[in-house]
Amino acid sequence: MLSLSRKVRCGLVGLALAAPPALAEQSAPAAPAPSAAQLTLARDVVINSGIASSFQIIIPQFLDQIGVTLTRTRPELISDLNLVLANIKSEFDKKADDMIDTAARLYLQRLSEKELEDVSAFYKSPSGRKYVGSQPILMNDMFVAMQAWSQKISVDMMTRVREEMRKKGHEL
Repeated sequence: MLSLSRKVRCGLVGLALAAPPALAEQSAPAAPAPSAAQLTLARDVVINSGIASSFQIIIPQFLDQIGVTLTRTRPELISDLNLVLANIKSEFDKKADDMIDTAARLYLQRLSEKELEDVSAFYKSPSGRKYVGSQPILMNDMFVAMQAWSQKISVDMMTRVREEMRKKGHEL
């Protein structure tokens, strides 16, 4: 079973891949190229907020998936494939850095430099570090709570719909 943090990461990737092209058209107008200092600040937010780890974990997960997929029916490939995967890992780890840069540029489109400085200061503070560190377990707890909540809401809604339909002479 996937851990929640992996579920959340997979969900983020899935949302990114499933986003309709129209969303790109709705982006903020092109701004001047950010300075190196602004990009560094935004990267700092992406990294210290924990978002970067969501990108970085994808590389080993994809490599593992490739390994499992290819060796499921061709177990004789395991030894050579493991060597190949290990050799190309660093090449693809750099791709995670590309996504960190992309995320940083997106932050720069939506937040002012002052806002990014404030956010960065928060994530560097003891409270910010605790917040980031607590996210995986909090997300898991919220996921469990949301499952119970949504199940109860579903039952309650159906009960109310049946009551109201019964008033109209329909038995469901």
